[in-house]
Amino acid sequence: QVLLQLGYAVEVVGFQFGAELYAMPPAGIQVTAIPGKPYPQFFGAAKTLLNHLNGDILYAVKPKPTSFGMGLIRRWQTGKPVLLDMDDWELSWCGGDDWHYQVAPKQLYRDLFKPNGQLREPDHVQYVKWLENWTHKADGITIDTQFLHDRFGGVYVPNGKDTDLFDPSKYDAVAARAKYGLSDYRVLMFPGAPRPHKGVEDVLEALQQINEPDLKLVIIGGSPYDDYDEKLQQRYGEWMIKIPRLPVEEMPHVVMAAHVVVVPQRDSLTARAQFPLKLSDGMAMSKPVISTNVGDIPEILADTGYIVEPGSPAQIASTIQYIFQHWNEAVEKGERSRQRCIQHYGVKSMGQGIQQVLDQVTTKAKPTTIAVQAG
Repeated sequence: QVLLQLGYAVEVVGFQFGAELYAMPPAGIQVTAIPGKPYPQFFGAAKTLLNHLNGDILYAVKPKPTSFGMGLIRRWQTGKPVLLDMDDWELSWCGGDDWHYQVAPKQLYRDLFKPNGQLREPDHVQYVKWLENWTHKADGITIDTQFLHDRFGGVYVPNGKDTDLFDPSKYDAVAARAKYGLSDYRVLMFPGAPRPHKGVEDVLEALQQINEPDLKLVIIGGSPYDDYDEKLQQRYGEWMIKIPRLPVEEMPHVVMAAHVVVVPQRDSLTARAQFPLKLSDGMAMSKPVISTNVGDIPEILADTGYIVEPGSPAQIASTIQYIFQHWNEAVEKGERSRQRCIQHYGVKSMGQGIQQVLDQVTTKAKPTTIAVQAG
């Protein structure tokens, strides 16, 4: 979307593993999805994808073989520059630098030749680890946290928000709560997919401690990765409401239904490397935001939100109670957080960083098309 606003034509090209795309792409962006396959069938799929990478610039999302790896091969074929965007640290999901593939002859044979062998997965952790050593080969890198900058360098581009779309003046909170069946509740909202490092369970524990039936945590979409949200539902069902996955154009309306947005990241390698996208959801919509002292979060929110220590349901509980007891203060913080989002984490700020990287690789006439390789 930012590239479109900068005047470029954009096509998203990538492999699709599974029945459907993980994210619903915004309207007006062409998406070419090539069926993903394990090795060795992957080589045929890769040839098909390479023939669709026709942009003047290739912009790979994540340092994976299916994205950055394809970009490097296409650059070798055509000479077109390859940019790399890193919005988290892939190895953090499996232990970071401590992860090592345990080489044992029998296990290696199974992983390479059995139908479900791990090393037949195109984006196996070992391949990603190798490819991370090649990130310096990119013609430009964009990152969104200090953690990633310290590790890989690159130009800072925040995981920001279209603050014209996410504009609370265009929506009505009472009507939004009525639409989603939330009129009877004080709504805490996590507008994303719950995973253990995101700390949603800490909010549910806090609600259990407070024990006020009109307080509910609303989760949007559920987890596409596993059954974690179903386990939360089984344990904390009385405090939790799930709303199905929604297209990006509808997200501002559903976030408007929240009284408070909660982004309770736990302290982990994964969380420290991420810019939590849901922070800017709440900030852009002028919502009071509760988050945790992890990674860049305190700097992002500054004094416009409420920061608690990670993994502390008791602090979350007391902060929830404080907010509703001092509602005017919370509303004022929410209004200031929107202004901070517009200034530092909106589309304009994202565009400045991306244009800086594009300028590094476009010394002649301005290119017209950018192929974004989804990872």
